[in-house]
Amino acid sequence: MPNQALIEIYTWATCPYCMRAKSLLNSKGVTYQEHSIDGDEDARTKMTERTGGKRSVPQIFINNQLIGGSDDLHDLDARGGLDPLLRTL
Repeated sequence: MPNQALIEIYTWATCPYCMRAKSLLNSKGVTYQEHSIDGDEDARTKMTERTGGKRSVPQIFINNQLIGGSDDLHDLDARGGLDPLLRTL
């Protein structure tokens, strides 16, 4: 996808919500940077700082803007707001 946004997702390997969010992103044909925080308290601390205190996964950022978790990502897509964000730089 030309001019693709910077997409980051904080995940836990066995998290079904993480898998669901990644599946949606994969279906859009975009690449994303995955930060696996399994047992990595430093990575979880960084994520928590970026989210303003949220510690649950996944946490998804597009162009450094917090989207939220899997349900938030799917809701954004259902409202037609995800595709325009994925194409912006």
